[in-house]
Amino acid sequence: MRLLRRSDTGELSLTQFPDEAIPPYAILSHTWGADGEEVTFDDLTNGTGKDKLGYEKIRFCGEQAALDDLEYFWIDTCCINKANNAELSQAISSMFRWYRNATRCYVYLSDVPTTSFTSNRRKKLAKPWESDFRKSRWFTRGWTLQELLAPSSVEFFSQEGKQLGDKHSLIQEIHEITVIPKSALQGTPLSQFSVNKRLSWIEHRQTKLEEDRAYSLLGIFGVYIAPIYGEGMTTAFKRLREEIGKLEQCIKDLHLTNPQDDKKRIEDTKGGLLKDSYRWILGNADFQRWRDDQQSRLLWVKGDPGKGKTMLLCGVIEELKKSTPGLLSFFFCQATDSRINSATAVLRGLLYLLVTQQPSLVSHLRNKYDQAGQSVFEDANAWVALSDIFTNMIRDPDLKMACLVVDALDECVSDLPKLLDLVIRTSTLSARVKWLLSSRNEMHIEQKLRGVDARARLSLELKENAEQVSRAVDVYIEDKLSRLDSLQDDGLRDRVKNILRRKANGTFLWVALVVQELEGPESWDPLQVVEEAPPGLHQLYDRMMKQIQQLKQRNSEICQLLLSTACVAYRPLYLAEMGSLCGLPGQISVLTRNVRTIATMCGSFLTVRDDQVYLLHQSAKDYLSDKIRDTIFPSQGRMHYNIFSRSLNLMSNALKRDMYNLSAPGFPINKVEVPVDDPLATIRYSCVHWADHLCHWNSSSAHQGINTQDKDVIEDFIQKKYLYWLEALSLCRSMSEGVLAIVKLNALAQRRIDALSFMKLVEDARRFIMSYKSVIENYPLQAYTSALLFSPTQSLIRGLFKREEPKWIAIKPAMDEKWSACLQTLEGHSSSVSSVAFSPDSTRLASGSRDKTVKIWDANSGACLQTLEGHSSAVSSVAFSPDSTRLASGSRNKTVKIWDANSGACLQTLDGHSGSVSSTVKIWDANSGACLQTLEGHSRSVSSVAFSPDSTRLASGSWNKTVKIWDANSGACLQTLKGHSSSVSSVAFSPNSTRLAIRSVGNIDYYQGIGTSSDRMWVTYNSENILWLPPEYRPFCDTVSKNRIGITTSHGRIWACNVVGNRR
Repeated sequence: MRLLRRSDTGELSLTQFPDEAIPPYAILSHTWGADGEEVTFDDLTNGTGKDKLGYEKIRFCGEQAALDDLEYFWIDTCCINKANNAELSQAISSMFRWYRNATRCYVYLSDVPTTSFTSNRRKKLAKPWESDFRKSRWFTRGWTLQELLAPSSVEFFSQEGKQLGDKHSLIQEIHEITVIPKSALQGTPLSQFSVNKRLSWIEHRQTKLEEDRAYSLLGIFGVYIAPIYGEGMTTAFKRLREEIGKLEQCIKDLHLTNPQDDKKRIEDTKGGLLKDSYRWILGNADFQRWRDDQQSRLLWVKGDPGKGKTMLLCGVIEELKKSTPGLLSFFFCQATDSRINSATAVLRGLLYLLVTQQPSLVSHLRNKYDQAGQSVFEDANAWVALSDIFTNMIRDPDLKMACLVVDALDECVSDLPKLLDLVIRTSTLSARVKWLLSSRNEMHIEQKLRGVDARARLSLELKENAEQVSRAVDVYIEDKLSRLDSLQDDGLRDRVKNILRRKANGTFLWVALVVQELEGPESWDPLQVVEEAPPGLHQLYDRMMKQIQQLKQRNSEICQLLLSTACVAYRPLYLAEMGSLCGLPGQISVLTRNVRTIATMCGSFLTVRDDQVYLLHQSAKDYLSDKIRDTIFPSQGRMHYNIFSRSLNLMSNALKRDMYNLSAPGFPINKVEVPVDDPLATIRYSCVHWADHLCHWNSSSAHQGINTQDKDVIEDFIQKKYLYWLEALSLCRSMSEGVLAIVKLNALAQRRIDALSFMKLVEDARRFIMSYKSVIENYPLQAYTSALLFSPTQSLIRGLFKREEPKWIAIKPAMDEKWSACLQTLEGHSSSVSSVAFSPDSTRLASGSRDKTVKIWDANSGACLQTLEGHSSAVSSVAFSPDSTRLASGSRNKTVKIWDANSGACLQTLDGHSGSVSSTVKIWDANSGACLQTLEGHSRSVSSVAFSPDSTRLASGSWNKTVKIWDANSGACLQTLKGHSSSVSSVAFSPNSTRLAIRSVGNIDYYQGIGTSSDRMWVTYNSENILWLPPEYRPFCDTVSKNRIGITTSHGRIWACNVVGNRR
């Protein structure tokens, strides 16, 4: 950012600052005069322009900044070199951020005069200038909209430089003039206003260049499009809307749960948030130090179950909302719900709130999301991608001060150590981030958190604040009892209150359970209820369990079945799902009613919210799990098996083709609406988790494998229902979970070496879902079209579901008999790929492209882990270091870059080659960047190099059709390999360094023809997508004759299909 500085003598100078070192500055908002009136960048650099009318604005801004103790200031007329298109484009994309980050924003109103009044920044004035203020041209210009909304401090000045007021004191007038909601003017995140609402704010504003009406909105929507002056306003707005749509889809895909909704649910469930029950912590010395001391970056609140940690943090969040000037993001873990009990879920929740409060941060999400789509948040490598995104956000120089709150760390059952490592790392990474964590007092958490510097780490143990917690419980008791009709008698209420206080032992949950019993119609004698209530949470659970066991046998058994099912389920079950899995009879309406009734019989262990069945508390699950181990209930292994078996039976009976009557084969998932009578209502959970329960059963059973009976059932399900299951997974938005299910099943099937046909069937099912996951995920009915048509002719799944192949394609593409060796096709580069390399540990694949980027992929899932940018020309070669920690990339701009393969940071840029194509090989020291040797011998350009994994040899391939093998230490040429008929494009050693793979350039014939769909991904009919094309079958060119389509691919394939009859 280039800033102005005014010297004591009034001279102006420009200084360029990097983003991470920008000092406090003032910024000017104004309306431009005629082109010749404004002082330009050239004027300042040449020492001219003082005689221009616009110089008065610069003088005013500099003087006002000095009055506000600001050394630097910024004005758009002269701080941007508009002759430099790249700089102008960057300025347009940065403008909103620059105004938002300004210490003060001065609005200079050249058309609002003041004749005689005194200005006082803190005093509201009589407004003789108000009429001119309301008519000011400033309120009609496009660019001034973001200049009004972005800064927190906006002060208005007359043409004489006298202050009229600020955005807060003039909020009513500004609201009436602009019709912008007051909440937006007061700083509510703009993302909370609809797209149409924000677009309406520009309707009555004008810009000198028509495209600027769209470009001036970029910061308001948190998106970026490159300015293309001359494209016209319509096209500019079209591109803007497209980018807004991508942003909205990205945030929608990131959304797993809205922590704000979770917080409200928790508070509502627990009877509301009582300020008197949490405000004690506001006076706690450790909390105050964490809140106020910049060096104190982590506070860990720890305590036993039921002590009110969650509600305490709910209260703290409310207080931080009032006092924190920056960002506040939070997450509530819950072990009983698989959606919110993992480290990945925590990060998704924290990121969701961060980007909704500061939309500019979404660029870090988009870097990966634009390459991999929703899978970046969901696949096996989601943690790697999300932690990189999160770390980059924390490093963002524009990040405001951020408080990050995570409740119930002990209920993060998946990858908690990774989450704690991230907390520790980011605590030391940025002084603008503070963490507030809560959990039970568990040693493994404490040991991890010791990794934070002792000066930055604080802990607050509830046990050490027992007196304050006890008083908070007393407040809670008082509030709860005041709401009971049965305790209107003051004397009785006091007696009940005293007993509760004596027995509560500072445990909110114990009080809540006893009060819940008092609220029941059978509790006509409240004194007896509290006197009989056993002290201690565990003892209270014992009594609740005893009451269940004393029910009629049938009722007791079904209650225990519900409790056992809730204990082992991977998420809270909907009433219909719970009823189906427990084998209750009846239609959905009957199921939901019966399960709701049974849940009330379960002695407060279960609660129903929004038609979902939840366990009361993690401590209740722990208690019930102990009972399962004590054989009072069926064993956990048996429960997992029962759910697996019941799930397979439910799906076999319910699944069929086109469950939602979509009809159109290309119907997109984002337009699918769940029917009122959802045919998947009872089996959604089963579709996603049946294999998880099978695996859990196998891990806990003695035989450690699928028995013959289960094998037959699974085999029958795959043979008859597999394609319908894939469709259902798509409709449930759970294709990623389906892939993992088949991978797990395949691992179990490999143990059945006596059942070869079963192993082959499961392996074929795995190849099928891996090959067509992407298209089925986005277009459910393509499971019956593309997925079948483009599968090998001897694919078992294709053969089993041949009846489902589309009848409207008379001529079908000729396919290979078996699955190819190609496991996946990785897409993401915007231009051709020139080089690829596996990491020696085989976990990652790097690709270099003519689009000037390097991408690092997960070799198993195909997810794009990193996109490395920095080369100014095409990347021609990539190679990993033997230990897989570093990656080298060579570019046609004559440079080699060395990257950290984990973080993506550029460690070195090596210069020294004489041209973009060179006949020499250079060996560099990867640490210092020094050139150690120059190897000469090729007569033409070197296209590829590779070290042997044992680092003793180096191979180089050349356009002279040869490969040379060099001694890596001495630089001697050991061998020259000849025989290729064309240029060598790539070389690679085998992992054991004994073999060398060489790729030479071949010739590909292309056939002339006309195109089909514009993106070449679909065969269409009447502009409707009907058949998705795998990458290797997409047309390089095609020809259409009536209903027949002939296609030639860039791989040399030629195929045709004939579209006839009904395409439904």
